[in-house]
Amino acid sequence: MTTMRCVRIHGFGGPEALSLEEVAMPHPAGGEVLVRVHAASVNPVDAKIRSGRYPRVQADQLPLTLGRDVAGEVVESGGGTGLPMVGTAVHAMLGWDRGGYADYAVVKAAELAPQPDGLDAVEAAAVPLAGLTAWQGLFDHGGLQAGQRVLIHGGAGGVGHFAVQFAKARGAFVATTVSGDDLAFAHELGADQAVDYEADRFEEMVQPVDVVFDLVGGETQARSWGVLKPGGILVSTLGPPDEEHAKAHGARGAGYMAQPNGSQLAEIDRLIADGKVRPVIGAVLRLPEAAVAHERLERHRVRGKLVLEVAATD
Repeated sequence: MTTMRCVRIHGFGGPEALSLEEVAMPHPAGGEVLVRVHAASVNPVDAKIRSGRYPRVQADQLPLTLGRDVAGEVVESGGGTGLPMVGTAVHAMLGWDRGGYADYAVVKAAELAPQPDGLDAVEAAAVPLAGLTAWQGLFDHGGLQAGQRVLIHGGAGGVGHFAVQFAKARGAFVATTVSGDDLAFAHELGADQAVDYEADRFEEMVQPVDVVFDLVGGETQARSWGVLKPGGILVSTLGPPDEEHAKAHGARGAGYMAQPNGSQLAEIDRLIADGKVRPVIGAVLRLPEAAVAHERLERHRVRGKLVLEVAATD
């Protein structure tokens, strides 16, 4: 039996619940490929799953390999139409039932896109989940259009730094809240206005907007209704916004979970190829350091993305 390394959980808990193990290597079914993982990024949803705060994953579904996005090389095909050839470099956001913290991962055809030219595996692994979360939040749920105004909370983080760039590329006026240390970074990404949330109150500085993209929640979300134009929308990755608050301000709210989408990932990749978007890497660690990465993600402010280098031959 051919085995591989993976990082998985047998029970919910802190970063110490992550275990590096040897398991049987999977094989693709029809409409799937097997990818030799070169890199996998670390996302807040990974920490939610690990700690038992992700509603789709229950204790009876464990053990579970973590990691929702990967970059690597196709090494086996399960057969079917539209599949990339063996040897093709790809990246993808995986469904929650398959993990990327592993030497190999099964990827469905509808989830993947070719790895963008000019990106290495670490950069390519940083794009899928965070990029799709930003894309779907701004455009599918928020309906953001050229000439509109958007306020993005957390514009220096993994999802936020993509959201700032996507909104600017779409032709919107982009305001964002970041820490004082990230003000210059936010402007480098293309933000028209960056507010230090530690020093200033954004509602006193930002003119009314069409869309609020909330990656922070809590008091920040509650204060955001006041900056929405009548008929505007507050989109959140942190659950459905309060309907009563929305009605009281003549606005709308939308909560969502990002979904794998290879076609949208290819659209994002075109923006990267055109030089309009770039993934920013906050830190790179090795696969056995997954617990360190989780601790850093939860306890420290990370600019851009955390990525695990995997490479099956290391």
